[in-house]
Amino acid sequence: MPDISAGRLAADDYGKNFSDVHPPLGAHEAVVESDRCYFCFDAPCTNACPTSIDIPLFIRKIGTGNVEGAAETIFASNILGGMCARVCPTETLCEEACVRNVAEEKPVRIGLLQRHATDRYLESHSTYGIRAPATGRKVAVVGAGPAGLACAHELALKGHDVTIVEARGKAGGLNEFGIAAYKATDGFAQREVDFVLGIGGITIEAGKALGRDYSLADLRAKYDAVFLGLGLQAVNALGVEGEETAGVVDAVRWIEDLRQSPDKSTIEVGSRVVVIGGGMTAVDAAVQAKKLGADEVTIAYRRGPAEMGASRYEQELAQVNGVRILHWVAPRQVVSEGNAVAAVDFERTALDASGRLTGTGRTLRLAADQVMKAIGQTFVSGPVETVALDGGRIAVDEEMRTSLAKVWAGGDCVRGGEDLTVQAVDHGKRAALSIHAALSA
Repeated sequence: MPDISAGRLAADDYGKNFSDVHPPLGAHEAVVESDRCYFCFDAPCTNACPTSIDIPLFIRKIGTGNVEGAAETIFASNILGGMCARVCPTETLCEEACVRNVAEEKPVRIGLLQRHATDRYLESHSTYGIRAPATGRKVAVVGAGPAGLACAHELALKGHDVTIVEARGKAGGLNEFGIAAYKATDGFAQREVDFVLGIGGITIEAGKALGRDYSLADLRAKYDAVFLGLGLQAVNALGVEGEETAGVVDAVRWIEDLRQSPDKSTIEVGSRVVVIGGGMTAVDAAVQAKKLGADEVTIAYRRGPAEMGASRYEQELAQVNGVRILHWVAPRQVVSEGNAVAAVDFERTALDASGRLTGTGRTLRLAADQVMKAIGQTFVSGPVETVALDGGRIAVDEEMRTSLAKVWAGGDCVRGGEDLTVQAVDHGKRAALSIHAALSA
């Protein structure tokens, strides 16, 4: 019989299991760590940062006791620097580029140093920056995720009035709804939203969806400029027999429910869980299933470890938490018993002579009572059908301008979006600077 239930653990275990995955550095630890930085002139770490934070400068400020100045250096480039310090794959960005990242040494812990500075700043400041005199120009931002928030803050800083329209009941986007609970604890995502809004000049209209409550044409007529930070709205289907069986769940929605629940013990999880996919969502779902008390959790991915969307660190995090990762397998059928999941049948995969993925004909069956789909999300273009697309997402130029006059876009909804908070912030800020230039001409 399937075993999907809530409350698998003792009450105290939930707080322990979902505590901060990276405890913050203390003041002394931060100074010691900052002293490891060589303050490279060419700063490969800064070059690797999508938002181009002056990393050597903020680390030097920490080392000299100017933690507030360090945070201001960070926020000048990335207003969501606090969350990025928590969720950025620093191991494949700035820390991978660190010159100390060699066999006999470890890179400077840039992410933890960034968190140290930004956390201290948020403790004593309601916002960052001083708003310029009002320009009288109005901009609509669709979506209150990282791209939309970054765009709105930069525009407000320039003196423009910004209205954010958000389909959900509250702001935050991926940072609020889509990441593992142990990566951003104690309501940090909403505290950061309040920090962004503290600049003034930004109004949020929640619960209003593009295509349902208003159209893009409405926004273009009412506002001087529009920024689309729509994200990805649909989850890819497995496309196999039995996908609709009870016990097959959308990993994105399951993570959202877990993130929004004030009591983790109320979230149901299977005893034997199979997560299909190889990205960050798959790892976040699998690790949290284990932390909720699942006996066995397996990530099944159709290619090898090098092709997984999740970084090597994230793969290791999953394994450390007791998750098995099975490579070179593709789902072929969800097997049911009494309209409930009993197992998943897979086919072994391999690369053929031309390098294409193909089935080998060899199969295996994994017993399961819960299956989580985490094979990516897609952009729903219906509400913006008048905007040119490229590869199924919104086409933009280097300044994030779309094919429509007065309309910019950024984040996961645009061609080239990489499902990274830090990249979304970069897109939002770049679009805001372009919008400001257009409105100032």
